[in-house]
Amino acid sequence: MDAYVAIEGGHVIEARGRAPGTTNGELVFTTAYTGYEESLTDPSYEEQILTFAYPLIGNYGVREERFESDRVHPNAAVARELTDDVAEWLTEEGVPAVDQIDTRDLVTDVREDGAMACGIAVGDDVTPEDALAELEDCTAMSDHTDIGAQVSVDEVEVTEGDADGETVALIDCGAKQAIVDSLNERGATVHRMPYDTTPAEVEAVDPDVLFVSNGPGDPANFDAAVDVVDAFVGDVPVAGICLGQQIVARALGGTTEKMAFGHRGVNQPVQDVDSGKVVMTTQNHGYTVADAPEALEVSQINVNDGTPEGLDSDDLDVITRQYHPEANPGPNDSLSFFDDVLGMAEAKRTVLAD
Repeated sequence: MDAYVAIEGGHVIEARGRAPGTTNGELVFTTAYTGYEESLTDPSYEEQILTFAYPLIGNYGVREERFESDRVHPNAAVARELTDDVAEWLTEEGVPAVDQIDTRDLVTDVREDGAMACGIAVGDDVTPEDALAELEDCTAMSDHTDIGAQVSVDEVEVTEGDADGETVALIDCGAKQAIVDSLNERGATVHRMPYDTTPAEVEAVDPDVLFVSNGPGDPANFDAAVDVVDAFVGDVPVAGICLGQQIVARALGGTTEKMAFGHRGVNQPVQDVDSGKVVMTTQNHGYTVADAPEALEVSQINVNDGTPEGLDSDDLDVITRQYHPEANPGPNDSLSFFDDVLGMAEAKRTVLAD
């Protein structure tokens, strides 16, 4: 199949078509060299075109038990070489895919110019003009004002934990399944709730923890989740991952901003401010907290650029992380985050009982 990739500025790259279709989205890249199944099913890639920096994608097949959601979320996939297994999977999913591209050059463009609009056309009779037409129609990420509706559950889903475990109200802004699994494995019962859940609906769950998930897009477009955090912070322990950290920060008066090309990969170094200890983390985000609210302490920072990776408050019982402690893919250095979250809730319950 013929294939063309048009990037912001009008440059068109000829490629090999691996899965047919035409589409557009924000062009981003991940440096992960394993975990392509998890990345392609991560809801945080919604409305984006995912470029793999690692040259060979698909060398250990495709297994559904590794998926982080029930579908592929990037609008298209770009690689130096895709195996037939991955190409067939993406074809079945209706997601265009191309390879035989110098992804080193493409990644360099994104690092130098930032995440950019992109149009892709793949098929037996497509032309460069088809890709340019898709590029012209590309919508900026901040303009996807209701992106949460594309990735969240439609109604509450409950996964049971231990009888004496904590109850977690998880605001699903595009949650990875590994977050739910990590909480369940520690005995928590998780009420996975739509991204536009109201405070009254959360109150009905009577949660021990309010947990805001990862997700795609601009945190400024998740006002309902901000309102929920505002309603419960200080009364119920609050946790957040990735987009969840940004939402919690906004709820407490902080600000967020779009990054040039974001953090996406499994080797992002994060330093604890107090101890100086550095851990390697999995990340996937294009926005960050610009100014942390006064109520929260910046407890962890990204070693490469100094952006906030952890926000904490003992007084308010808040703990958030910009990275993905659940990994999938990536290192497990930070799995103890979930123990800390549930421990915070248990301590709160004990105080209230006394």
